[in-house]
Amino acid sequence: MTEDRYERGWETFRTIDRGVGEQVLKDLEAIAPDMVRQIIEFLYGEVWSRPGLDIKTRTIATVAALTALGNANSQLKYFIHGSLNVGWSREEIIEVIMHMAIYAGFPAALNGMFAAKEVFEARDQNGES
Repeated sequence: MTEDRYERGWETFRTIDRGVGEQVLKDLEAIAPDMVRQIIEFLYGEVWSRPGLDIKTRTIATVAALTALGNANSQLKYFIHGSLNVGWSREEIIEVIMHMAIYAGFPAALNGMFAAKEVFEARDQNGES
């Protein structure tokens, strides 16, 4: 069962990631291999793989939550990349971040916008949509 979750976790992670965060996990593994296993096995293999929501919906919900937090810029940029990777448009991502201004405040939404701007510029430089 644990190995199934681990394999399912890697599959889910790679669907979202497409090479953006794998180096982060490799770097983290050097100091906290158990944490990497927990991220893959529990976060992606258990929670992200649940049947109640599809992966596309989970990514945009995560963008909204990380925008609202206002203090998770690296993770927000990662999930903006992930949202684009699974089919959300730039316009839809911007709308979700704008919507967070109502519930999380303008400072959090502005931080989210600048994170999105960085992601979009990086993807433009790499020839990605």
